[in-house]
Amino acid sequence: MISDDLYREIILEHYAHPRCKGKLEAPTFRQDGVNPTCGDAVTVELDVKDNRVVRAAFEGVGCSISLASASMLTSLIEGKTLDEVRELAATFKKRMLNRNDAEPCPEQLGELEALDGVRQYPVRVKCALLAWNTLLGALEEAL
Repeated sequence: MISDDLYREIILEHYAHPRCKGKLEAPTFRQDGVNPTCGDAVTVELDVKDNRVVRAAFEGVGCSISLASASMLTSLIEGKTLDEVRELAATFKKRMLNRNDAEPCPEQLGELEALDGVRQYPVRVKCALLAWNTLLGALEEAL
């Protein structure tokens, strides 16, 4: 288990220096998402070839949790198949929505473990899930 200080450091690092931030030249999928509770907004873009995410990008405005989560999401899904991305999203959402889950964070979630502390604050869970729900909306187009 990672210490709370390291959690904060990972979140702040992704917030201050987001990975995959920007727009793709010609995205295969693009989806906008908004958290009406707090006004956070994010756009997720994917370049998919042969059922695999070649590139992912996001743009957004919001709190450190929503933007750090978007940064982690886009960096984690590049190179994965759409099925792997759906499985990763389902695993992360299940973990975030079950605040009483004392099981260790699944290894496949990597740095997303830093968001574990958010699970105790339902309003903040919406922030952490904004980019993921937006991603799932984009993937619905792929069906």
